[in-house]
Amino acid sequence: MPKHEARALLGRYEYQKGNIEAALHVFEGIDIAALTPKIKNTLARVGERRRRRSQSFSTPPMSINAVTLLLEAILLKAKSLQDLGRFKEGAQSCQVILDVVESSLPDGLPQNFVADCKLQEIVSKSVELLPELWKLADCPHEAILSYRRALLHHWNLEVETTAKIQKEFAVFLLYSGAEASPPNFRSQMDSSFVPRNSLEEAILLLMILLRKVCLKRIQWDPSILDHLSFALSVSGDTRALASQVEELLPGFMDRKEIFYKLALCYYGAGEHSVALNLLRRLLSKSEDPMCFPALLLALKICGENPSHAEEGVGFALRAMQSVDGKCDHLKSTAACLLGISLSVHSKSAVADYERVKRQAEALQALETAGRMTTMSDPIILYHLSLEYAEQRKLDAALDCAKQMLKLEGGSNIKSWLLLSRILSAQKRFVDAETIIEAALDQSGKWEQGELLRTKAKLQTAQGQFKNAIATYTQLLAFLHVQSKSYGYGNKLLKSNGNFSGRLELEIWHDLAYVYINLSQWSDAEICLSKAKAINAYSANRCHATGVLYETKGLYKEALRAFSEALDIDPSHVPSLISTAVVLRRLGDRSNHLYTVVRSFLMNALSLDRTNHSAWYNLGLLYESQGTPSSSLEAAECFEAAVFLEESAPVEPFR
Repeated sequence: MPKHEARALLGRYEYQKGNIEAALHVFEGIDIAALTPKIKNTLARVGERRRRRSQSFSTPPMSINAVTLLLEAILLKAKSLQDLGRFKEGAQSCQVILDVVESSLPDGLPQNFVADCKLQEIVSKSVELLPELWKLADCPHEAILSYRRALLHHWNLEVETTAKIQKEFAVFLLYSGAEASPPNFRSQMDSSFVPRNSLEEAILLLMILLRKVCLKRIQWDPSILDHLSFALSVSGDTRALASQVEELLPGFMDRKEIFYKLALCYYGAGEHSVALNLLRRLLSKSEDPMCFPALLLALKICGENPSHAEEGVGFALRAMQSVDGKCDHLKSTAACLLGISLSVHSKSAVADYERVKRQAEALQALETAGRMTTMSDPIILYHLSLEYAEQRKLDAALDCAKQMLKLEGGSNIKSWLLLSRILSAQKRFVDAETIIEAALDQSGKWEQGELLRTKAKLQTAQGQFKNAIATYTQLLAFLHVQSKSYGYGNKLLKSNGNFSGRLELEIWHDLAYVYINLSQWSDAEICLSKAKAINAYSANRCHATGVLYETKGLYKEALRAFSEALDIDPSHVPSLISTAVVLRRLGDRSNHLYTVVRSFLMNALSLDRTNHSAWYNLGLLYESQGTPSSSLEAAECFEAAVFLEESAPVEPFR
């Protein structure tokens, strides 16, 4: 027996006995570099013979058993180095096996190549071990390349082995923090999908694994869907995740879990009505009417849509029942959501007493949630501060906002904005602007859009129109850079309803109003044309156009613009008020006109009870009647208008 084969056998014996250092010493005595050409030659010849089923070739320089023995020795050497913590050397040793096999058999191992030897087992173990060794050696780039090599070359791996490597690679791409360059496929169809970053590559691998599960090629593994849920959520494409869940065969997931996961997916994709319908099915008597996570999600959806506010209150009360006797954290969460639902529900109340009652109940529920958490939960404090502010209890709102900001350490933009708006409602504009400046210093550059817009509005409220224009110009430049900087695969802005585009639209509207105040008509018209290019069917743009006409004294044109705004959005409060104002100017003092104008103003107040302009114009309408009763009503309207104007923020609290 040749000396190198004897060393391979002795090394294997020592390794199996657990004498790792002795085994490594033996393996290092094998001159692999000198033997490599013979190993390659043998593999190439035997592989060609097996493919062509012919015996006409010359005898290879080594037997296939000798080659197998030597490759096993290299593998055991790599494992020995791993056991001794020498991971990089182990990876380099393991890589020799794959280099030899790949160069000898560039088209892959023939199907019948390993019928009479354990060579396939050695190759399979090497393919699995190499990326693990590179990861342990803290060489992420080499680990990624070895994973791709394992999956793209023909190694004749078992289906389960390939699936295991695919899953481990996807997990590494998702959570290692290493950003890989796109894979370079040597041959591919023009229409084939090539992932452009680590996230896309991980998603592709996980979707392939799910497809294998559906085809019953591998066993169901719930963690595959968990990782895919994370990946698609990060990418902002939860609609694609919903499609993957829907394609799963019955039996892989519990029916209730499917309903809840699909509801989360559709909610993340902005399809709230679909999500709510799924939750209704889950929360039906035949399924799980007291499922707390589902109740919370249903509450959240209802709280964002006034038309579902009453149903949301029902879900909230059920959530309170489901956590009865459980921990205070769950109770406080349920109480907070009950308060939010009641607050939204109060806005749809027709009678004042009903609205006041619901507002009181909402505040009571939120205060209860705050006491349960000893005023230490920033989310509860945010909603409590918001409710205080909307009910014009500004001192209490300010205290909650300050406590919330302290708990969060200034990490949440929403908290800074709310605090600034509360200060602006107290007419402390300088303090509010100071808060915004502090927020700008602490926030990331891509989070500053809303902060800059609020700063501009504060400057406008103080009559600093030139400063406001400069801030809006800075904001537009910021949005332009942001749109250029977002790279491929970023769907987060899209999933949020194209927030960047909506913000730019509102900025052009704001600028138009500033120029109208300065009587710079041509500049205002340019701003409105820019807004129209973004969205031709915007009620806010039509209203701003109407205000421009009204300021010029073109009342009929203004009325047409306001009517167009109401055609787009019948609940657009500024257009309802402006329509009433222009009608009063154009018309006579007939009862019919009085009724029409009053209906517009009352409609506006039914939508927004805190709009001081609506109260003021309603007071003017009553005053114009000249009767004692109408004068009394006018006085009450003026009183409400003064109170609300004195406590109005520069932009809505919510």
